[in-house]
Order: sequence, then C-alpha cells, then structure tokens
Amino acid sequence: MKKTKSNVALNEIQNIGNDVYTRIKKKRAPELKMPLRALSNVKYDPKDGFFELLGKMKERTLTAATIKTFAQTLRMMAHAKSVIQNDDITTKREMYYISKNWAEAAFKEQPESDTVMEDVEAMMMVNREQMGFIPEEKGGEVAGKLIVVDKDPDTGKEIKIDCTKFGSGAYSIPTSVEHLKFDTNAKFILAIETAGMFQRLVKHNYWKKSNCILISMGGVPTRALRRFIRRLSDTKKLPVYVFVDGDPYGIGSIYRTLKVGSGNAAHINEYFCVPKAKFLGITPQDIVDYKLPSHPLKDVDLKKIKDLLKNDPFILHHKEWQKALKQLQSMKVRAEQQALAKWGLNYVIEKYLPQKIKHPEKFLP
Repeated sequence: MKKTKSNVALNEIQNIGNDVYTRIKKKRAPELKMPLRALSNVKYDPKDGFFELLGKMKERTLTAATIKTFAQTLRMMAHAKSVIQNDDITTKREMYYISKNWAEAAFKEQPESDTVMEDVEAMMMVNREQMGFIPEEKGGEVAGKLIVVDKDPDTGKEIKIDCTKFGSGAYSIPTSVEHLKFDTNAKFILAIETAGMFQRLVKHNYWKKSNCILISMGGVPTRALRRFIRRLSDTKKLPVYVFVDGDPYGIGSIYRTLKVGSGNAAHINEYFCVPKAKFLGITPQDIVDYKLPSHPLKDVDLKKIKDLLKNDPFILHHKEWQKALKQLQSMKVRAEQQALAKWGLNYVIEKYLPQKIKHPEKFLP
C-alpha cells in the first residue's frame, strides 16, 4: 500500500496505543510525551524561514490528577483512527459534541477539546488535517489572475476554476489544499487583512491593472489559507506582499503568523507559513508619510509591543522590525487600512499601492 500522510498518522496512533497497552500490561504507568507548545520553545533561523521547535517536552503520565485528560486524549486518537480508516472528516466543533458520548471524559467546553486535539497533533508530529480533523472557518477568498485546478469528488476528473470569473464575488479556499494545482501569469500575490479592503480592490479590478492575485485573509490567516499561499508562491515562484492594519496585532499576529508561523504550532510551521512574504504596509512610517488618521494605542497594544520586543524570536532577529515597533510605541497610535480613504475612496488603488509596489526592496522583512 502506498504510504500516504494518512497512513503515517494511522501508524503513529497505533504505535502510541500499543505503547500505552504494553505499559499497562507490565503494570507500569502509561505516558504520553509531546513538545511544549509555546514561544519559549521555538527558535527562528532565517535560512529556514519559520519557527522551529527546541527540545522542551512535556509528559502526561496517568495519575489520579490526569486521568480525565489522559482518557480524552486516547478517545480522541481512537476517533481519529476511525475517521482515517473510513476516509471521513470531523470538524473541531463536531469533535466537541462527539465527546458527549464519553461519559465522565466528555469535554465541558470546546477550547478544552481544541487543546487536546493540538496536543495529539504535536505528540504525533503530524497536522490534524491528516487525522481528518478540519476547521470550521473558511480558508480565505481569492480573486485575480489565477486558475485553480481541483478535482471532481465523484469522478476524480480535473476541474479548472478561473478566479477572474466570479463577478463581484470570489473563490473560497477549501479546508484541504494539498491536491490543488495552479496556472497563472501573475506578477505577485497581495494578501490583505480586511474583507472590506479586499472587496474594494476586487470591485475596481485592481488585480487586472496590476496583474496580480488578491487574497483576503480576514484577520489571522487560517492554516488552509497559509498553506494555499505557500504552495501557490512556491510552485509559481511568486512574491507575496502583505497588506494589513498598522497596529501591533496586524504586525505581531497576522503578518508574523503568515510569515513564520506560531509558537503554539511550531511542530507544523514548516508547512503552514510563507517565509518569502514581505510586509508592504501599513507601516508606522506610512502613518507619518501619508498623514493617516489614527487611534490611540490601547494598553493591550502597548503590552503586545513589549512582548514582541522582548520574547518574539522573529522580531529579535530583525532590527528593522525592532525599529518599526519602537516607532509605533513612541507614536502611541495605530492606523487602519481604510484610513487611506482620507485622501479619496480609491486613493489606495491610484496612489498608495502603486507607489509602494514600485519599491519592494524597501518592504519590511
């Protein structure tokens, strides 16, 4: 049998299950080991381009205090095994409700279920999609010079989806993107934080004028969206420019997660990040140069900046980002993408983006 990713996940589940069973038969307390999922357990090497795990591990040994979480972990692995064998899927929300059949092992809230799912994923060093667990949220939207080659689920025949043919709408990225192929002559990918800005650029055919692909992230990008951009960028050798709000969240959560991943998911960042991505704007300097309307930074924003400057391996590696964040910190303001509308609804299309894209060498790393 061909060794697929699902086969790998199935083998890991069986190996862990066998180890637990063997230890119990030998009257030894079973253990589950997994990497510590935190920013303190990652490193950033620009040669690799993403957050990688260090060696810190945590162990879950069966004791009176851990019996419930231990049981939940094993039950979830058993469910994943069934899903893989039946070539099915389970959403994260469905997994929470399925646990209601587990008597005292049932999850009280979904965050509890999500945490155990992430632990299982890290323990096995596979992504949860390989175990049939899929997210509820959409992967993002796409418009512009791109043909996505998908497959008909019934016949297996190729389906070509032209992202220029959706009128006022856009192509929705599916939860699983590994099988997709791409055809494009676009010059670059523009990943956009807000749906409103995406819609403005689509409405006025910015993708046609600039020969590009527009992708709406809708906040912190989902794993499917990150993987989609990564595969598209790699296979077609396209630069990725990221256009987000000029605030600590846009920089430290949305952009940073897209480019290098997160500490919480360091075991899979290699596949779910876009190391070639560069920060187009809104930069702190843009707020000054374009005289943008702004809002005062909140306490949570200032705390975010301090945390990034002190603890984030990516920010600590790049002096350009340290300088930019300190500038934002001293200005004590933030600005949204839509603030460019001060100069006219389509100023972003007619002036801002053309001016910025002429000089990608000046983009923040």
